[in-house]
Amino acid sequence: MWGKNLFHDLFFFCSVFHLQGFSFPSQVGYSLESNQARFYLMETHYSLTANEYTWPPKPKAMVDNSGLRLFYTSTLRAQDAGVLSVGIDPNWRHIIPPGQEHVVSEGHCVGECTQRAFPRDGVNIFAVMMRTHQIGRQIKLRQIRQREELLPIAHDRNADWNYQEYRRLSAPVRVLPGDRLIAECIYDSSARAAITLGGLTTREETCLVLALYYPRQKELTTCHSLPSLPTVINSLGINELVPGSNPVRIASPPELSGMTLETRLISYDWRNNFRSFQYVTRRGSFKPLCWSAKNQPMPGTENLEGFAPNITKSYKLIRSCSFVGSTNVANVFFHNRNRYVTESETSVDLADHDEDDIDSNNVIEGAARSKVSRSSVTESMGLSGGLATDRPAGTVPKIFASLLFIVVLNSFRIAAV
Repeated sequence: MWGKNLFHDLFFFCSVFHLQGFSFPSQVGYSLESNQARFYLMETHYSLTANEYTWPPKPKAMVDNSGLRLFYTSTLRAQDAGVLSVGIDPNWRHIIPPGQEHVVSEGHCVGECTQRAFPRDGVNIFAVMMRTHQIGRQIKLRQIRQREELLPIAHDRNADWNYQEYRRLSAPVRVLPGDRLIAECIYDSSARAAITLGGLTTREETCLVLALYYPRQKELTTCHSLPSLPTVINSLGINELVPGSNPVRIASPPELSGMTLETRLISYDWRNNFRSFQYVTRRGSFKPLCWSAKNQPMPGTENLEGFAPNITKSYKLIRSCSFVGSTNVANVFFHNRNRYVTESETSVDLADHDEDDIDSNNVIEGAARSKVSRSSVTESMGLSGGLATDRPAGTVPKIFASLLFIVVLNSFRIAAV
């Protein structure tokens, strides 16, 4: 270790709502390495509420005094903390169908990457920040060891995107080399008439878990996954696209031949095909994205192809309204470890495609996004309230501000908000 430890009130993300702050364990600090970081940036994002949205936007002068309070010391602690981002890479391939109460999305940090990066004795996760946007309802960080699923590291059953902060686990959870981590997010899109795509803005969706752990390693900082293009296409009942077509057209199956991808998205019967869509997206192939502290893919991971794990053994929990008096030790431990303040749980045989994962065919993304943009303004923005033209005169717009504190270090790559 070298430099100073940041040991109290560290926020990589916080909201305007009053938060109590975050303290590291007594033996752990976040190292401020002056030989790697020259600048620290606090970035503020503002988002109008649904009832105050207007189109086109009408700028209005506002005053904000948001800020951060950081405490640091030159007396170093025994362990340096690191940040590991686990989840779905924010991208249009993350598709959430409309009109569904329970949509499951999963982002994988595959064992091949933790095997290469983690020390022999593993790392200890002691806090998490779990992130979705407006329609996220639950977030779980799962842990798979070989073919056994262990108790979830964390599970927020009542996710609220307005309250996103690091939360300490009651006891650190050890993750060994070769373990797979899965960020599982559940969405409720029942109020939306158009598909929701993955992305960085609040009108899009995300599924990320930022884990604080020790001891810090610098080989792996971002461990995401991205549905493969064949998985996305097959989830829509499409076997093959016409190469080089613009607009993108479907080649097969025969009953869809000649149809544009945009038309398919608009006309797709999500109600009757949702279960098939969900199965393909959860069991189909994906691209593991394992990035090092140098913002580059970890050596040896560039050509990995991922699939859902073959789990043969899992933890057992007795579902009940209360854990008080429970004789099941796993129940009590799991409940204590995951009790948050916001709380009140074989691959598909895909067609063979020639895929360029760098998305040289960005026309496909354009077709997908045009489906969103051609829906109503409030739908495309993910808003359910009326337009501002319906607002009573004199109503003062309400603003939600989000602060993103980005530590500009070459030592880790944190997912953008």
